[in-house]
Amino acid sequence: MIEFYWPTTQGEWLAWSSALATVGFGLLLLFAPRLSLRILRLQTAPDHPEAVSESRATMAGFYLGVGICALLFAQPLIYLTLGAGWAFTAFGRIISMLSDRGVTPYNLVSVVIEIVLAAAPLLYGLGWL
Repeated sequence: MIEFYWPTTQGEWLAWSSALATVGFGLLLLFAPRLSLRILRLQTAPDHPEAVSESRATMAGFYLGVGICALLFAQPLIYLTLGAGWAFTAFGRIISMLSDRGVTPYNLVSVVIEIVLAAAPLLYGLGWL
């Protein structure tokens, strides 16, 4: 039987908090996809309702899958996976900001959040926290 593991160290709490935030984003994408898309400044075409299912399936599914596994199993390698996912998200945003003239307040705040969500599980998973 799987028993829920509560973090015991500060590094574990930071990694666990990043996983919890990831699950929160996933739940928002799953249950409020139109609101999520508005927050992300994306718009669906009226003649393509399957675009909303993409939010629920691809985006929410990944966030929920990795986040829940990190919360339930609390293993350093799973936290590394979570941190790498957020790090590559931040990297992609930085590339877009440099290549697509996307240096906006929204992108600057988003990249800071993504770096924090990446750093916490990476530092713990690598044993630096």
